[in-house]
Amino acid sequence: MTLSRPIAQAASALRDRFRDVRATSLALATPLSAEDQCIQSMPDASPTKWHLAHTTWFFETVLLQPHAEGYQPFDPRFHYLFNSYYEALGPRHPRPHRGLLTRPSVDEVHAYRRHVDEAVLALLEGGVGEQDWVAIEPIVTLGLNHEQQHQELLLTDILHALSCNPLLPAYKPASGPALRLAAVPSPMRWLPQHGGIAEVGHAGQDFSFDNETPRHKALLQPYAIADRLVNCGDYAQFIADGGYQRAELWLSDGWAAVQADGWQHPAYWLASDDPRLGLGSQQQQQQQGSTGWHVFGLHGVRPMEADAPVSQLSFYEAAAYAEWAGARLPTEFEWEAAFDAPGITQMTGHVWQWTRSSYDPYPGFRPMPGIAAEYNGKFMVGQLVLRGGSVATPAGHSRPSYRNFFPPAARWQFTGLRLAKDL
Repeated sequence: MTLSRPIAQAASALRDRFRDVRATSLALATPLSAEDQCIQSMPDASPTKWHLAHTTWFFETVLLQPHAEGYQPFDPRFHYLFNSYYEALGPRHPRPHRGLLTRPSVDEVHAYRRHVDEAVLALLEGGVGEQDWVAIEPIVTLGLNHEQQHQELLLTDILHALSCNPLLPAYKPASGPALRLAAVPSPMRWLPQHGGIAEVGHAGQDFSFDNETPRHKALLQPYAIADRLVNCGDYAQFIADGGYQRAELWLSDGWAAVQADGWQHPAYWLASDDPRLGLGSQQQQQQQGSTGWHVFGLHGVRPMEADAPVSQLSFYEAAAYAEWAGARLPTEFEWEAAFDAPGITQMTGHVWQWTRSSYDPYPGFRPMPGIAAEYNGKFMVGQLVLRGGSVATPAGHSRPSYRNFFPPAARWQFTGLRLAKDL
């Protein structure tokens, strides 16, 4: 059946985007060996190979099987292996045991992706009528945004796995010069906000996840928000002032985590005497520009940059720093209302920013229809909202209304903070 010209053009654009997003996932995995792609370093993380397979499973299960006539699954057993948390789709391999899936191999997962990609592209070539297009376009768009989420998780999960290796190998060695060490971080400025009634949530016809809707009004008291993120130099002062030894700065659960897990600094910071650094004398350390801290990241171990945004913080650490600084974390609605405030910087593309808002449904929230109803709503308890976007967030994926969410102890993501205070 031939599609009308407007729908045919939309289908062509969607095919191009599908190819780009799918290719990006494979490119992100390219620096990794087969052994790298199989490892699972903790239950909250997943192997690279699993990410590549699960995002393919989504298109096969939610799009192709219901909507592509005559589609034959690549391997029916994959339905069980690569389901994530969709109860409506039956049982699944336990999440903590994904690292045990040495089979199928990486090559088989790539073959699985090619099989599904060909079927999706054929479907978008005009194999459905205009009525069916109304059904499949939202699924493909959701699947692409879902895959972009997993692209970020692919990077943060493998970074955690590599951080567990005493060799501290780089995911991808930097091709440019070593990171500079900033001399004096820029002073933080406070930007007063009048408060009042703010319109928050997603607006317009562009894609959004269901947890960003419906758009509604929020009452904000007058407040001030910092013009920049808290940086490593700022946070090093908190550490030097005994921040991790002062119970009065911490929420009760956070202090318990500090004691139980031995937190003394952000997750991927290394003190100058850490044996994993492999550094020699103090003179050698000075020659490398070290001020006592190094940071492990996607490009390996580098001397800490004082003016780089601090990252790999839990909500508890962010809240403790804010208490130490005589401030607080912004609510998600204060953050969103200040997104375009004159003078504000670093709102996206650096670190996800913890807010003081619980991950709750908006007034009038309704989940997406069908299988996708399980996508967000059932996780709306016991988690905190983060706003912005990180260095690992795909370009164009974030927006002011985007609501990321994690439990308060999570610290393997690119998560940091911005301060706020009452006026």
